Amino acid sequence: MANPIDGFQIDPDGLRYVGEGLQRPECILAEADGSLWSADARGGVVHIRPDGTQRLVVQDQSDSFGQNSDEARRFTEGTLPNGLAFDRDGSILISNFGTDRLERMQRDGRSEVVIDQIDGQPIGKVNFVLADSKGRIWLTISTMIRNWMKAISPNIADGYVAVMDENGIRIVADGFRFTNEIRFDATEEWLYVVETTGRRISRLRIDDAGQATHREVFGPEDTGGFIDGIAFDAYGNLWGTHVMSDRIFAITPDGDFRVLLEDFNPQAAQEMYDAFAEDRLTADQMLACGGQIAPWFASLTFCGPDLRDVAIGSLRGTRIPIFRAPVAGLPLAHWTG
Repeated sequence: MANPIDGFQIDPDGLRYVGEGLQRPECILAEADGSLWSADARGGVVHIRPDGTQRLVVQDQSDSFGQNSDEARRFTEGTLPNGLAFDRDGSILISNFGTDRLERMQRDGRSEVVIDQIDGQPIGKVNFVLADSKGRIWLTISTMIRNWMKAISPNIADGYVAVMDENGIRIVADGFRFTNEIRFDATEEWLYVVETTGRRISRLRIDDAGQATHREVFGPEDTGGFIDGIAFDAYGNLWGTHVMSDRIFAITPDGDFRVLLEDFNPQAAQEMYDAFAEDRLTADQMLACGGQIAPWFASLTFCGPDLRDVAIGSLRGTRIPIFRAPVAGLPLAHWTG
C-alpha cells in the first residue's frame, strides 16, 4: 500500500481558520462532535463549538477555598496552560507551564491540583500530558530549571517522562533535552518523545507494567529545528512541528523525513540556531523568528468527523489554522467517533 502522504504538500492558501482573540493556543483537543478545546494563557481553555462560537473557561478553585479567597487567587497566579488531555470522566488535564504542576479542570472551570511533586521534590516544568487506553496518565517535564529559558541550551539534558497509575507517580526515563510532546503508536507499544533542544524524537518501548525497556532515536538524529508537537496518522506517519522556524513535517514508518509546509524567515532562523549552537541564544533572537500563518507552530491535532482535518496550535497566534490531510489521524484514547 502506497503511503497516502506521498507527494502531499500543505497549501497555505487552502487553510481555513477557527477561533478569534485566542491567547497562546498551544495545545488543542478535538471531540467527535466537532468541538475543539484550546489551551489559553488567560488561565484556562477556550471551547470552540462546532458552529464556530467560542467560550473561555477560566480555572476556578473558589469551591475549594472560598469565593475570592487568597488561596483561590493564588491557584491561577502565574498560570500558563500548556498541554491538555481528556481524563476518563471527560474533565481536562492541564499541564501548567506557569505553576509547575498537573491540574484537573471540570468543563465548568472547577479545578484542582493533581500533582506538583515527585519523590518529595518539586516536579519541574510540566509541559505535556497524555492519557492512554489503560487509564494511565503520562507527563513530560522539560527541565528542572525554574527559568526555562536557561534550559534552551545544547548543554542541558535534565528533562524526563513520568507516569501516574494506581501505584502513584514515578519517573520512567530521564536525560532528555527539553522534553516536550509525547504520543503512543497504535498498539501503545512505543512511546514517542520530543526532545526540543535535541532537535530529534526518541522513542521508548513500554511494557505492560509501564516500564521503559528500550530507548532509541526515531528518524533523523537532527531534524534541523526545534520540535514541539507530534501526532500520528492512521498509516503510521508521525507528523510534527518546528517551533519558531515554523515548519510542519512528517516522518514515515521507515524513518524518512518529509517537509510539508514552511512559513518562516530563513535568515532569522539561521541566526537563532547559530546562537543556540554557541549557547548564547537570547529571547530577542527567538522572537525574531516565526511566520505569518500562526507564529511559532506548536502542535498538530487531527480533528473533524473523519479525523482528516488538522488543526495547528501555536504560541503566538490568535486563531487556529486548519488544513485537510490525505489520511485520517490516529484516534486518541478519548475519541469515540
